[in-house]
Amino acid sequence: MKVLLVNGSPNKGGCTYTALCEIASALEKNGVGSEIFHIGTEAVRGCIACGKCRNNSKCVFDDDVCNELAENMEAADGIIIGSPVYYSGPNGALCALLDRVFFSGGMQKFKHKPAAAIVSCRRGGGSAAFDRLNKYFTISQMHVVSSQYWNSVHGHEPEHVLADLEGLQVMRTLGNNMAWLLKCIKAGEAPPEPVEKRVFTSFHDGK
Repeated sequence: MKVLLVNGSPNKGGCTYTALCEIASALEKNGVGSEIFHIGTEAVRGCIACGKCRNNSKCVFDDDVCNELAENMEAADGIIIGSPVYYSGPNGALCALLDRVFFSGGMQKFKHKPAAAIVSCRRGGGSAAFDRLNKYFTISQMHVVSSQYWNSVHGHEPEHVLADLEGLQVMRTLGNNMAWLLKCIKAGEAPPEPVEKRVFTSFHDGK
């Protein structure tokens, strides 16, 4: 079993990475492997709603890390997405990638896959950013893994994060819970198929 840890920060070895490493350590102690995927600092595209991905479940733009990230997420048994907090939200480049990853087939590729989000903030805005990331999972019928508190660490530098003892414990608990759920899924039956056809409701003024 392997969990993909997505570093959604432009800083490869910064605060978000430090938090993900704490999770990786907890996973390893539970016999679960992990891999950190850094989205990097190259330019990424936003979704242009062209609909081309409906034909092959892949984003038509293949000049950034979007499709590579999607392939890695599909191959993993569990997913944890980490991001720094910018203006009370996740990194914009990360959201641009996730919009495309999930729209281009993610609702089927990731269905029933355990997932979690973590955020790193200097002081505030963590809850709003955390909520934003979780919406990708809850719209895709993924199993959201929780911890003992909202999944955040605090600090402006990695050494600050290492001093956030509660935040590090939250990361370890998350890793333990992810490992436990993966083992439960592996030992159990296949997830149930939907009993109802998917319903889409659009609200308009009737014109």
